[in-house]
Amino acid sequence: MSGTGAPRAPHKVDGHGVNVVVVAGTWHETITEGLVAGAQRTLDAAGAAHTLVRVPGSFELGLAAQAAFAGGADAVVALGVIIRGGTPHFEYVSQATTDGLNRVALDAGKPVGFGVLTLDDEQQGLDRAGLEGSQEDKGAEAAEAALRMVTVLTQLRAGR
Repeated sequence: MSGTGAPRAPHKVDGHGVNVVVVAGTWHETITEGLVAGAQRTLDAAGAAHTLVRVPGSFELGLAAQAAFAGGADAVVALGVIIRGGTPHFEYVSQATTDGLNRVALDAGKPVGFGVLTLDDEQQGLDRAGLEGSQEDKGAEAAEAALRMVTVLTQLRAGR
């Protein structure tokens, strides 16, 4: 399983005073709903304010993240599901989504928690969605990464 070697956080992340927008695609509803639930649980536990915005698919996550930052978000958690099919479409959408979210984060200078699953089949998504019986919770991991990066960036910008 891909989660082997995942870091163990030394302390609970504090999200008080942090405004997070969760942007999520609508494809593969069961997996996506698991990702959203995991992200929301993590943000609630950290005390972060958050809103959920739905977009048609993973390709649209970058533009929604850009708008969230323009609207004052401190961080974005991007959640989507892309499952390989029989055409090159998977590669195009996966690459464009990844590049777009990275560009938005770099342009804004703010964190984007990357919770976009690129999968060979639906079972891989079910295993990573944070659902009952799942081995991983990628929605929670993406939310935690975004919150931790808010702290890291604050420290770096303060010269610490």
